[in-house]
Amino acid sequence: MIQYCNITLSCHTMCRVNTDIDFYPPLCRTFPMMLDFTVNLNSLGFECGLSENEKELIFLRARANGLTVCGCVHAAFLCKLAYSLSIGLPRQIEDVDMVLLPSNISKKGKGLTVGVLGGGHIGKQLVQVLLEKNGLKPSQINISSRRPETLEEFVKRGIMCYFDNQRLVAWADVLFLCCLPSHLSKVCAELQSHLPKHCLVYSFLSAVPLNRLAQLLGHSFILKPQYEFVACDSVNMWLSRGHVTAALKDPEVIDASCPLAMRGGLCLDPKWLFGLLYSLLNMCTAANVGSTEALGLINELFQLKGPGTVAFILNNFVHSSYASSLTPDESFPWINLVDVQSKETPLSCFISRNNSMQGCLSALYNSVMVDPLKGKKEPGKPKDGTLSVITPSHCKKI
Repeated sequence: MIQYCNITLSCHTMCRVNTDIDFYPPLCRTFPMMLDFTVNLNSLGFECGLSENEKELIFLRARANGLTVCGCVHAAFLCKLAYSLSIGLPRQIEDVDMVLLPSNISKKGKGLTVGVLGGGHIGKQLVQVLLEKNGLKPSQINISSRRPETLEEFVKRGIMCYFDNQRLVAWADVLFLCCLPSHLSKVCAELQSHLPKHCLVYSFLSAVPLNRLAQLLGHSFILKPQYEFVACDSVNMWLSRGHVTAALKDPEVIDASCPLAMRGGLCLDPKWLFGLLYSLLNMCTAANVGSTEALGLINELFQLKGPGTVAFILNNFVHSSYASSLTPDESFPWINLVDVQSKETPLSCFISRNNSMQGCLSALYNSVMVDPLKGKKEPGKPKDGTLSVITPSHCKKI
């Protein structure tokens, strides 16, 4: 790209602007515009130089965009719930390695703290979404990157950016792994003995199996979404919105990303949702909250209160034999999220068989993620008005 007089020109145009000519009207001189001279010029478009065989692969761009959008919005949904829950929980940070934290940094009174490990494309998009969709303050987000000097835009907004992965995990309640798969072994070796038990690790590394990641980190509090590609004619919807933050302002995109009924050629393994719910339960356990209070907080968080409303009970999270011996003031046991995402659980059985609960969860996703002034549709509701969990076994893989 070549820039003259605040106009960005594509190198493909091979044209230059004479900066000695004052061709701007006064308004343009006051408010410089970024112009794309390739608009509506098909000969300069992305597809122009592609062969017929290469054009058949263009749909992969839509898939990549869809994965980025859905990955970021689902991570933002988790953070919104965790942040809301954290407001009602006492801070419990006894197991944090305080030696790693600078003396002028404290977690007390900060609410939910979010660490992003990796400042590449995904990491940057995620941080933008967390700031714009979640209402998190810059002081609640830290980024650790091999090249923190490239994150000046976030530094200016008040986000701390540095290259110190151990410091990041000692500080964060939720850690997003956005590093390259080739760097993972080294990153995990750094983190293994410094990850607090209560730190939720959220992995964007689709190429690394959950069990392998848990082994490398020596940590079981990990949430990893598993996306599947399915046969669909509407994958191009992911290409028409530009950046992720712009896409997430569109209620249609939020609707298509609903975890229980995704559209646009993608589906999400529902075990991610079960893992999300158990992760919230673990946050209550980490704060020494009794089982009755924990259920109350989660039901309130998911708006599952009131006459005729289906609500979570003890037996939905733990087996009945354990639930019968659990006193109201006793905390839930710590749940291994790796097992939750690989085995059948009481919660997975309950939600999979309860359409009413699926509807409540989808409605909450809509109300949380869609701008209330723009949201018009209830997500997750197919044309016949029914709700159903979409699992990989129900999807037609391609």
